[in-house]
Amino acid sequence: MPENATQPKIDIGARLKALRMSRRLSQRELARKSGVTNGLISQIEQNHSSPSVASLKRILDSIPLSLSEFFAPEFEDREQIFFRAAELHELNPQKIFRNFVASDGISLRQVGTAANHAIQMLHERYEAGADTGIEKYSHDSEEAGIVISGRIEITVGDQVADLGPGDAYLFDSRIPHRFRNTGAEPCIIVSACTPPSF
Repeated sequence: MPENATQPKIDIGARLKALRMSRRLSQRELARKSGVTNGLISQIEQNHSSPSVASLKRILDSIPLSLSEFFAPEFEDREQIFFRAAELHELNPQKIFRNFVASDGISLRQVGTAANHAIQMLHERYEAGADTGIEKYSHDSEEAGIVISGRIEITVGDQVADLGPGDAYLFDSRIPHRFRNTGAEPCIIVSACTPPSF
């Protein structure tokens, strides 16, 4: 490229708006997910405000999309299909389960952005003694899972089962339920919910 050639100007506002709409997110939803104000999203999309790198990164992280992908000249907003292990999104179990202390030993790693899909896939890890809480929880969906390693005690309504590797479950998530690792080893589960619950 000649030295005096200029790079094409990137319309950050239009690009962010197209990205948000392709993910079927309102400005308010994107603001909530990224921890910025609704007004900031609106100002950026209308090109009334130039976001700081830190603000833009927070917004893109919630989509998720890297800064380099966003600014790439050949940018094409295609929804991510493949996810490396490090790209799974860690959910906060303390916002999901009522028993905060026991939920410290729970890791819930989500594939992609559940808000954009009809299914939510999780890689779950329950450390020894981890418990979703004596007070069972419920949510409006169906869920299923397969135990990969370790053991887990699952209570659904008045039914209780101790499951090990290869065992599976499928139930209506509106029925109060509880997951508890009563063993000495971590338990790994791959699960799915439809529609996404959290």
